[in-house]
Amino acid sequence: MRSPVATEQLQRNVTPKAPSLVAPMVNAEGLPGAVDFAWGPATDKANSESSADVGTQESGLYSAGMGKWITRRLWLYLAASLASLPLRSHSSSADRKDRPMRRIFITGSTDGLGRAAAATLIDEGHQVVLHARSKQRAAALADLAPRAAGVVIGDLALASDTRALAEQVNKLGRMDAVIHNAGVYREPNRGTTPDGHAKLLAVNTLAPYMLTRLIERPDRLIYLSSGMHRGGEDTLRDIDWVDRRWDTNQAYSNSKLYVTALAMALAKRWPKTISSAVDPGWVPTKMGGAGAPDDLEQGHLTQTWLAVSEDPEAKVSGEYWFHRKPQRPAAAALDVAFQDRLLTRLAELTGVALL
Repeated sequence: MRSPVATEQLQRNVTPKAPSLVAPMVNAEGLPGAVDFAWGPATDKANSESSADVGTQESGLYSAGMGKWITRRLWLYLAASLASLPLRSHSSSADRKDRPMRRIFITGSTDGLGRAAAATLIDEGHQVVLHARSKQRAAALADLAPRAAGVVIGDLALASDTRALAEQVNKLGRMDAVIHNAGVYREPNRGTTPDGHAKLLAVNTLAPYMLTRLIERPDRLIYLSSGMHRGGEDTLRDIDWVDRRWDTNQAYSNSKLYVTALAMALAKRWPKTISSAVDPGWVPTKMGGAGAPDDLEQGHLTQTWLAVSEDPEAKVSGEYWFHRKPQRPAAAALDVAFQDRLLTRLAELTGVALL
């Protein structure tokens, strides 16, 4: 089994000449389309330089058994063939045989925890539908897209894009699990969206709420929360930050309380669906910052486990998880009266009734 480091080194040094990679997807308007991840002249030049380095290193190789020099062309062919082999997951072949293949949609999968979760699930043999905010951001998925079940495009700050995103996912077929991973944190101001909402509320709370209702109901729902949800306000006063001074930390805490309460509410109201909330920890992603002290790998493995595992613990609905251990969320998240008031308010803000 090749290590990821070895694979990365091999692919960096020897990149086979190939046509553009085309990822199956439907576009933001819900029409069939494709994202073209083409190699440009700069990359071709880098490939040539890397190939030249390999040629220099190989010039001293001699095969006594063959009685002749191994040519540069053959060496590059063998290296490229190895590089093209599929990556193996950390699970054993027996584990993969016993585990059913799942279809999973992950929002915000171009970087950070969403991308890490997507790569893990793809390596394990599952069908993963990736999401990017725009076609430009989708370019970051060039390496994952060829092995994914699709790439869908939509800006979760926009209600119209969120609706279109749900349509794109539904056209690809029913998902077994949806991981609501996308989120924003340090917004310098309210950042009013075209729909009139605070951007942070729109992305962190309104979008997952809408997608929950508009995407064909899966077997499992996983919502990314945060330990900061415990500092969230349970009054629902000025939920959209219209009348009060903007406070990005409070707004973020509130949004994560709302999405945690949503997960808990669904566990009670949709008994056939496993609904979970996950605190990934303070991890060194673009959002968390390079100095974040938590474990990045542990930050995404709980989500992947909840999405596909047949472990009895992973199939318990209404849990709040931290590194695969259940924790008790804020009291408000478990309060049925608060859940009811929240669902009513979210329906008013989005025009989408959940129940």
